[in-house]
Amino acid sequence: MKSNILLFLCILTLLTSCNGQTSTLEKSTVQFDAQSVKGDTVKELGSSIMVIYQDKKNVYWFGSWETGVYRYDGKKLINYTTKHGLPNNRVDEIQQDESGDLYFTSFYPKPTIVKFDGNTFKTLAPIPSNDWQLKSTDLWFKHTYDLENYVYRYDGTTLYKLQLPEPPSLPNPFGVYSIYKDIKGNIWFGTNPVGVCRYDGKSFDWITEEDVTEFRNEGANGVRSITEDKNGDFWFNTENRYSIYDSLTLNSNKFYTRHESIGSLDGKNTSGLNEYLSTVKDNNNNLWFVTYRSGVWKYDGTKITHYALQDNSQVITLFSIYKDNNGDLWLGTHENGAYKFNGQTFEKFKP
Repeated sequence: MKSNILLFLCILTLLTSCNGQTSTLEKSTVQFDAQSVKGDTVKELGSSIMVIYQDKKNVYWFGSWETGVYRYDGKKLINYTTKHGLPNNRVDEIQQDESGDLYFTSFYPKPTIVKFDGNTFKTLAPIPSNDWQLKSTDLWFKHTYDLENYVYRYDGTTLYKLQLPEPPSLPNPFGVYSIYKDIKGNIWFGTNPVGVCRYDGKSFDWITEEDVTEFRNEGANGVRSITEDKNGDFWFNTENRYSIYDSLTLNSNKFYTRHESIGSLDGKNTSGLNEYLSTVKDNNNNLWFVTYRSGVWKYDGTKITHYALQDNSQVITLFSIYKDNNGDLWLGTHENGAYKFNGQTFEKFKP
């Protein structure tokens, strides 16, 4: 009996000395992951709600720059932060794959992509690669704040860190501020400061005109938003629109044609309203533009409508606009939570 006890103590001593760090890490990881399922039930969203996403089960997710991510199923609001498994409390982007797993991206202080299967958070490790492919099931992630020309492609197994080639006309480093998949399956990359790039699975085509680059005016925000309108034309966070052609049918050196369109967002040639942070096309084919301090603008192809947003007579600083599974429109703000469009105006969302 004593020999068995001594043997047990010897084994325990070995585990806690030679492999003590590994054993402790494994134990804490198991406990850490078990807690990540629960989150904290809260009564309201934080003030900084930058991005909004609705998953395949119609559950809403609200990403904050300060307090992690919130889950709302229509009844209960749950908050996940670093104590539940997030590497930091800033969430810049939310996506979901075909299997239903969610991905939370933080761009600061460094790009971090976290996979959430509903139980645990797992940080994905990028692999430097030149494996450029274009599969419909892949997820794409941007590399925003560092001017290193990188994007990430995730095929469900490997996170590839890919370097975009520099445009021939502007050979200087850039950050990728937006990624958009068009109706033909091509991937577009909006950059700061060298314009937009289209990847069709074979080649990279650039639009580097002044109105889509940082050099257009000092202090521009880069191409933070890309969308197609009801006619298939593209908008790159400026007042102009672009018709895009397939290279096989194009009889010139350019694969696009630029059209002067709505002037600035107020229909006048005033400065400050000709760039926007985010845009979306609603179920009626109207385009909605979000500016930092100048509210929201709707363009139906003919008429422009302005929606000003204030709280206690103070201008609300906006960040993003999102269309959910029902076609409802949501706004993410820097300091005022989330807003939802009620058909007439945007009102603050209170779970």
